[in-house]
Amino acid sequence: MSETNARAGAAGRRISPGRILIGLVVLLLLAYGSAMVWLVTQETRLVFRAGRALGEARPPFPFEQIDLPRSDGARQFAWVMPYASGDARGSDGAASSAPWLLFLHGNAASIATRGNIARYAELRALGLNILAPEYRGFGGLDGVPAEAALAADARVAFDYLARSRQVPPSRIVIYGWSLGSAVALHLASQVTPAAVILEGAPASIVAIGQQQYPWFPIRLLMRNPFESIARIRNVHAPLLFLHSPEDAVVPFGEGRRLYEAAHPPKRFVEVRGGHIHANDVDGAAFFGAIDTFLAEHGVLRH
Repeated sequence: MSETNARAGAAGRRISPGRILIGLVVLLLLAYGSAMVWLVTQETRLVFRAGRALGEARPPFPFEQIDLPRSDGARQFAWVMPYASGDARGSDGAASSAPWLLFLHGNAASIATRGNIARYAELRALGLNILAPEYRGFGGLDGVPAEAALAADARVAFDYLARSRQVPPSRIVIYGWSLGSAVALHLASQVTPAAVILEGAPASIVAIGQQQYPWFPIRLLMRNPFESIARIRNVHAPLLFLHSPEDAVVPFGEGRRLYEAAHPPKRFVEVRGGHIHANDVDGAAFFGAIDTFLAEHGVLRH
């Protein structure tokens, strides 16, 4: 083979820059598509972070674990924690006249998480009976969590108070922390409680997801958007917002945006301590705001 023919053959085997560019684009598209598939398939794990067992922590005061009655036959339990004025045995009868607080916990937790138990203790001390229901897929319960599923679980707990214990809605306060605040607003948009308390509440979980993954169409991919800002317009009970400017989980601006969309009467209270520890770091302001708010709206009487 002549030198000229050898050079021609080598040139023919050389890959052109255009083909290299096309190959890279195809690889990028495949990687992008795979990433979107991963986000869709992992949504339940990323959003809910459920699956942990109930754990061994228990309240240091009287409580009862009950199974909530459900028409679908699924098992759902809850903790009942009656208020007892100055009586650790709970025998003074104060619980019969005290209002009820329905506590809806947040993500990566269960009703037995120590942070929740610490909140129960302080809320109970204000003069409230507490019902803390567990969600499906959390605390060892069967089922897969989803936005609609958690809303149904919260409604079961509310109906238990209203029907089984014959507590009028005007004596029920709905409390939601973090993800639980979105569940609380869903419930409060369907019923008329005495008041709603929201701790570290996001206006829209899908909006937070879009901020975390800006290169992906999260609004098109997400099946559990938790758009609280749309539901809060249907809530007409008094609203208390507790949010920390140091919150690194739910941005402070999300809480303010949700507050601005709410109907009055409403109050927004800044607390210190971030998303998890505001009840400890700023306990006096935190629980003082709750006490004052509930007294102002006739739920607690001092």
